[in-house]
Amino acid sequence: MDPLFLWIAVFLVSLVALIKGADWLLQSSEKIGLSIGLSPFIVGVLIVSLGTSFPELIATIFASFQGLTEFAPANAIGSNLANILLVVGFSAVIAGRLIATKDLINTELPLLAIGTAIFLAVAWDGVITAFEGALMILVYTIYILYAVGDRTGGGKAKTQKLPSRIDRRKHTSHKALGGEKGTVLDDRPKLNSYDIAIFAVGVVLLGVGSKYLIDSVISLSEILNVGVGVITITAVAIGTSLPELLVSAKAALKKRYDIALGNIFGSNAFNMMIVVGLPALFFKVNLDEQTYTIGLPFLAVTTFLFVISGISKNINSWEGAFYIFFYVILISTLLGFS
Repeated sequence: MDPLFLWIAVFLVSLVALIKGADWLLQSSEKIGLSIGLSPFIVGVLIVSLGTSFPELIATIFASFQGLTEFAPANAIGSNLANILLVVGFSAVIAGRLIATKDLINTELPLLAIGTAIFLAVAWDGVITAFEGALMILVYTIYILYAVGDRTGGGKAKTQKLPSRIDRRKHTSHKALGGEKGTVLDDRPKLNSYDIAIFAVGVVLLGVGSKYLIDSVISLSEILNVGVGVITITAVAIGTSLPELLVSAKAALKKRYDIALGNIFGSNAFNMMIVVGLPALFFKVNLDEQTYTIGLPFLAVTTFLFVISGISKNINSWEGAFYIFFYVILISTLLGFS
């Protein structure tokens, strides 16, 4: 078989695996999160975002052990740009708008801005050392602990609003049962082995699908004589960001804005702090020319625009369209068209 057609077939099969994996992941993750008492936003940050970020981490680990340390920052920066400009942009366009919650504005936006600033600072000299990698991992740990602690009262039990889709007739007041006034029984969704299996299979499909999608786009790019340096921050980043796109778009259509946006915040923090920080613990990570001269400035501007949009509480469809247009400018710049 002609190599071109072979890799096209691999690309299509991988894409199907990504779509199904994202569907199963979203289907099971919300139930898992709610069953252990997490809010929908925390479900997005801790479960969905980490599951959809595994492709970036897996690809980076393989690349690092093969000596391609420049792959990590290029993939992380490219994925974060795709997450904001494509994923948020496309989700806002198809859903009409995305609504930023008070928690998002007060906590996650500042944390994302600070995390991005730290990443830009450690990457500005073109090299990320083991100490800087450890610092980024520490920052991510603090990010997660703060995000979770802020919604659980610092570890104390805190009453949460019941999910609107759960029939409130299933919830009986404790007072009616002779309990204390104003308390409500905890009626969390019950998990079964099927939910766990669907979640695990979804993550596996995301990982395997992303791996072969990356292989296919790289091979196709080589066959079509496209530069490898540009591939990492464009084609590879887009490939590994497809899970985020599928999960956030699906969540946005169902008006699950916390999951749609929480997925992006969690994924971007994971990409900057862990996908880059973990390899830096073992290898000296270098930024290639395109990543340093184009990727870093675009990341700074894009994050600033995203923070401004978030402060306004609504990310409207026209803003989403602008994000997509800005991404086109990025790709054109990388390919030397502008």
